[in-house]
Amino acid sequence: MPCTSVFDAQDAAWRDQVLPPDVTARLAIEAGVPEGWWRYVGPRGRVIGMTGFGASAPAKDLFRHFGFTSAAVIEAAESLLNGE
Repeated sequence: MPCTSVFDAQDAAWRDQVLPPDVTARLAIEAGVPEGWWRYVGPRGRVIGMTGFGASAPAKDLFRHFGFTSAAVIEAAESLLNGE
C-alpha cells in the first residue's frame, strides 16, 4: 500500500476489495515506525518494522537487526498462514 491516506479516502466497498475482511493473515513491512500499520493488518496480522529509534550501523546490519530479511519475512508469512 503506497499511501495510507489515499487508501483511507476510498469508500468501504473498495477498501474491502483490496483488504477483504475475511482475510486475516496479513503482513506489513515498513522500513520505519510500524504503529500505523496495525489498523490494516488487524489483530491476527504481523508488522515487521523498526521498533527503536536512533540505531546507528550500516544499513545492512540495521535491516538484519530489525528483521528486514528474506528469511524473517518468509518466517512471519508462514507463521501467519499456519495460524500461529
